[in-house]
Amino acid sequence: MDMVAKDFERICDSVVAISPFVRFVGVIGSSGDLQAYKRRSDLVPLLNEKNTHYQFSHIAIKTEMEGFFDKSLGEVEFVWEERKKVQTISFAIKNNRVWVSIDKKVIRSEMLRIIDSCLPIVKKYSK
Repeated sequence: MDMVAKDFERICDSVVAISPFVRFVGVIGSSGDLQAYKRRSDLVPLLNEKNTHYQFSHIAIKTEMEGFFDKSLGEVEFVWEERKKVQTISFAIKNNRVWVSIDKKVIRSEMLRIIDSCLPIVKKYSK
């Protein structure tokens, strides 16, 4: 199944509906291009436009590099990153990466619930 713009939008809608603590969800293509996104309307983005572009390019490069280890270690299921101002998780769906930023104040059990809720979405669109 080839993914289309509607699929990317559905992925974003599904992920953002999981928790009110989701700040942003975006589907990033293999070259770092943003396919679709949803942002919580009450927030000011932490990254400006230039840094957002750099972040997405970084994710694309990192995703490609992770592929070198898939045969030995298995494919990456998700990456959870804690930063001083925000937490992020990312998931691979085919050649795309779903990148989610979540409020820093969220407790770990809520993070795990968000991750566990994202996995069926990943599975559905990875077929």
